[in-house]
Amino acid sequence: MNQQIFEQLGLSERDVSIYKALLALGPSAIRTVAERAGVNRGTTYECLKSLQQRGVVTYLPKGKRRYFSAREPEVLLQLAQERRQQLDQAINQLKGSVIPELHHLKPEFSVANVEFYEGDAGIEQVLRDILNRVGDQDERVYSVFSSKPIRPLLYRPFPNFTAQRVARKIRVRVIAIGDGGESAEYSERKWIRTEGSVDAAYIAIYPPRCAIISLASDNYPTAVVIDSREVAAAQQIIFNTLWGLL
Repeated sequence: MNQQIFEQLGLSERDVSIYKALLALGPSAIRTVAERAGVNRGTTYECLKSLQQRGVVTYLPKGKRRYFSAREPEVLLQLAQERRQQLDQAINQLKGSVIPELHHLKPEFSVANVEFYEGDAGIEQVLRDILNRVGDQDERVYSVFSSKPIRPLLYRPFPNFTAQRVARKIRVRVIAIGDGGESAEYSERKWIRTEGSVDAAYIAIYPPRCAIISLASDNYPTAVVIDSREVAAAQQIIFNTLWGLL
């Protein structure tokens, strides 16, 4: 069985071993469960107590002993549904009050408005930031300047970026610098023809943010994300003006 599924429900490997032992044994004393699960008696007791509090196992007192029983496996689905409800509530609270309150703590401008990323892992964070922020907006659209040399490397750390963008119905307008580039669903593209080589660069405008991605030596990607409504608005004006002229 995939232990990761149980971990997402908050159940450790020991919890699962003890639960499976109880399923096989039926109502049993702590010592019997511990021997079947291969876990020491003290740890077994603590795990059983935790599982009982979460409704995964029950117990029946018989004299001075407790005999524990495993509930039917469908109880795990109930745990998953409870976790989903809790997560949905947390998301709603984050959107409705927590995040706005935290934003009020930030000064109007500080060095925190500029973020630096590097390497494939950093670029993936920037690309995911674009999808998440634009996906939460009423108008799901962003704008991009993209030069030819960066295109083969841009989505290297996030190969299904375009598929996720399309699945979320996020539109993009691209001004491509240099030949090439493929159009995809929910995208529009215009070209600036160039002669000779051009530097590798990618600028995404998704107000209130702008992301600037470039390549250092040995095709090592770096990025700067500027969180500023004024900067994003100025870049958007430049983009819209050029878009209308092409």
